[in-house]
Amino acid sequence: MAKRRPNATETGGLPDADDIVELLKSSNEALPTREIARAFAIKGAQRTELRHRLRELQDSGRIERVQGRRWQIADAMPLVVVLEVVGIDDEGELRVRPAEFAADSPLPEIEVLPVPRSMAAPGPGDRFVARMSPRGDNRYTAKPLRGAQSEAETAIGQFRVGPDGGRIVPLERGRRDEMSVAPTGNADAADGDLVVIELLPARRQGLSQARIVENIGAGDAPGAISRIAIQRAGIPDHFPDAVISEAESAQPPFLGTRTDLRDVPLVTIDGADAHDFDDAVYAQPDPENQDGWHIIVAIADVAAYVGSGGALDREAHRRGNSVYFPDRVVPMLPEALSNGLCSLRPDEDRACLAADLWIEADGTLRRHRFRRALMRSVARPTYEEVQAARYQGHDPVAPGHLEHLYGAFAALSEGRQKRGALELELPERKVILGDDGTVANIVPVQRLDSHRLIEEFMIAANVAAARELQRLRQPAMYRVHDEPDPPKMDDLRELLAGFDIKLVRAGTSRPADFNRILERVRGEPFERTLHELVLRAQMQAEYSPDNIGHFGLGLRDYAHFTSPIRRYADLLVHRALIRGLKLGDDGLSADQAERFEELGEHISKTERRATLAERDANDRYTAAFLAGHVGQSFAGTIRGVTRAGLFVALDENGAEGFVPASRLPGGRPRFDSRSQTLERPGGGTYRLGDNAEVRVAEADGLRGSALFDLMDGGAAAARHRKAPRRKGRSGRKRPDKRRRRRR
Repeated sequence: MAKRRPNATETGGLPDADDIVELLKSSNEALPTREIARAFAIKGAQRTELRHRLRELQDSGRIERVQGRRWQIADAMPLVVVLEVVGIDDEGELRVRPAEFAADSPLPEIEVLPVPRSMAAPGPGDRFVARMSPRGDNRYTAKPLRGAQSEAETAIGQFRVGPDGGRIVPLERGRRDEMSVAPTGNADAADGDLVVIELLPARRQGLSQARIVENIGAGDAPGAISRIAIQRAGIPDHFPDAVISEAESAQPPFLGTRTDLRDVPLVTIDGADAHDFDDAVYAQPDPENQDGWHIIVAIADVAAYVGSGGALDREAHRRGNSVYFPDRVVPMLPEALSNGLCSLRPDEDRACLAADLWIEADGTLRRHRFRRALMRSVARPTYEEVQAARYQGHDPVAPGHLEHLYGAFAALSEGRQKRGALELELPERKVILGDDGTVANIVPVQRLDSHRLIEEFMIAANVAAARELQRLRQPAMYRVHDEPDPPKMDDLRELLAGFDIKLVRAGTSRPADFNRILERVRGEPFERTLHELVLRAQMQAEYSPDNIGHFGLGLRDYAHFTSPIRRYADLLVHRALIRGLKLGDDGLSADQAERFEELGEHISKTERRATLAERDANDRYTAAFLAGHVGQSFAGTIRGVTRAGLFVALDENGAEGFVPASRLPGGRPRFDSRSQTLERPGGGTYRLGDNAEVRVAEADGLRGSALFDLMDGGAAAARHRKAPRRKGRSGRKRPDKRRRRRR
């Protein structure tokens, strides 16, 4: 907690730059904007002015932003930190990371000096205190001082039976050394079982020791991979009895004071495997506005079943969102609600919160209205069925129904283009599982106009919700997306130079600046790479009661309203609308209204947790798929370049593997962090976007690792291309290398 400083009223305005710098110097950790505001008692509109002042200090180089929205003195890693040993390389050198480290920040490169004689040599899983000396460009030298006591650490591994009790083969990336399990600590695990282990400080026969604390099933059983991802991320996947009981006691809706929309032919349009239908749509020409449209977006009225403060609400808050894996969904709400009374299933009465939207021919939102209603979906066509019906000229619901939906979609699309939303198209891949749970295929996901139609309808409803809450002067949980940081823009500018593309320097970035670049490279072999580079330069969207707008969508007001079955943020927005419009006594509670900042931070974290878990599972499923193709060759494209080697994605299905630098021909290449290239000792350079013919050398689904070898010496990947001019090191941090659901 930051120390209390004179407030804005006492000082006659905002704190000056020196006051902010002194506050950050006096703190032993990076401070979020809210703590800085609290320290100076800044409230209301002055928070926006504070953010501008912080950016000015950042531009001047005095402070820097880390871990998303935290601020610290520039280049200020603490002088003394606790480091954790994550492995030992082939030369016996320790590989370490800071024990307190944000997953969305780039890992520093740390060289560890020899430990003093008074200190036991640390091994994987051990922690020690070290003094840090910066070497520039997020690189440090660490001088070990003493061992550090830490709470018991857990990890995921696979148990292997051995004569001395057994071994644990770690399944965490960064851990490669096996661990020993004492005979009394194997928890009746069978050979090959997946287990959660607690790392112990003692060593046995030269190995770190571990104790099994949970057996999560056989490693070759269907669903093993998603169970690993769930455990690693700490995602709650079992509902308490009280939560299930409350969900199963819910009663079917009745009309009462609700508006009766059961005669309106609303339809849900979702994927073929969807079961939780949050939204239903309808459109018709607006008779009062030539070429305009009246759209109805009906959203499941989850607030009618999940009361504030109850067992269901507490569990939904804890989870924050649903998490989607190839073989299962970990829902935010129990199945009795998520797939039952809250799901807008066809031919069943359902409670909803309906948004009436009246738009101009150019997509401008003229006016809106929110009503609690009772609806009855008439159909649930899939995206593919809607697209096929559109092409074939028939309507699966009623004559003109589909034509009206697409007419309104065309207007909203024009509005999107006019406001200059960021047009990133990054191919997604879908894991197809066989009946036995193994990976049958990995296929690209085709993005259709029917997908875009629903997306634009949802965006329009989300905008209306944000504006309505502003009109009602109710707390709003905005979906905010800040403009890119200047350091990220500088990094992107250098990388684009390698493709002979110039990004003009300007004080403020606009989505249109990126769109011009993406349009210029349309159809080029490296088009996807450019889309990925632009994505990396963006800030991460998050939830906040402070409205800074949504940069990517080009919107000033935006709040998630359309998916309350699977996002707690949307449920909060529903409750705020219900309270503000006096639509019932189950609206936002006073307690929640006062905690919106804290709630925003929590659900932003659970969203990031879900994203990482989904990505983790997909990577492991991809590796499991590649394990069936060891020895086969594929055409690919270099998607990532690091000091350790190359990340190559296969053109056929997007599956990704790694080519270690040690396996590249001609000796170990030189890494240029500015241009993100590897330069071969004998000439030639590996760059982002280069073609690369690769052979699958090895792959392990449980570990999520796949190694490739470059074919023909990597000649295709080492073509000469104009390289960007390298600049002197500035000590800037590297950007994190690291879509409808989370916009």
